[in-house]
Amino acid sequence: MNEIKPALAAKIDAVIAVLKDIEQNYLPATLATSFGAEDMVLMDLICKHAPGIDIFTLDTGRLPKETYELMQTLNKHYDKKVDVFFPNTADVELFVTNNGPNAFYDSVELRKQCCGIRKVVPLNRALSGKKAWITGMRRSQSVTRAELPVSEWDDDHGLQKFSPLTDWSNGNVWAYLRANDVPYNKLHDEGYASIGCAPCTRAITMGEDIRAGRWWWEDPENKECGLHVKSN
Repeated sequence: MNEIKPALAAKIDAVIAVLKDIEQNYLPATLATSFGAEDMVLMDLICKHAPGIDIFTLDTGRLPKETYELMQTLNKHYDKKVDVFFPNTADVELFVTNNGPNAFYDSVELRKQCCGIRKVVPLNRALSGKKAWITGMRRSQSVTRAELPVSEWDDDHGLQKFSPLTDWSNGNVWAYLRANDVPYNKLHDEGYASIGCAPCTRAITMGEDIRAGRWWWEDPENKECGLHVKSN
């Protein structure tokens, strides 16, 4: 087990304080996890320090096998169940019938439509009745997240949105995971910095932006799936 340095220990304490405040003042609240490295930090901290917070994931039907393997591992590792939300079957069937199984490569519009069906609509169900939701987003991940606050009002969903790791570096994330022996997605060992659906995620090379492996055929300004895009 690696030692936690004082600077990171202070960041961990700050996140724990945020999570405990959410548990005390914003229940029912939930963590949205795609089982990436950042989400595993938050899941570990929630299970240890704020167990009253729920955790959910969106199973799009196109996830990598490594993600499902991690989900099974976590089911045994933590004494906490992750709620799983699937897209509407009829919507997926219609989209694939009309556009093909990999239509998201053809245009940004079709890619966002696919994300809308597989992610955004299920997200709305997952957040229904909640007072707050938590994400693993960080400012340094992409240009679309450069000014990300720790806490903000999510007008689209009518609840508070928290990103407790907003000022963490990638090094901070991995230092925490290694020091606490937290299970993580094995795709990270193959160069995947960010992990989503299998067809829309690839490994990155040295010097590439951490989000370069997501929808790599699109401009960086478009690289959000709709889960974290404000409507106004």
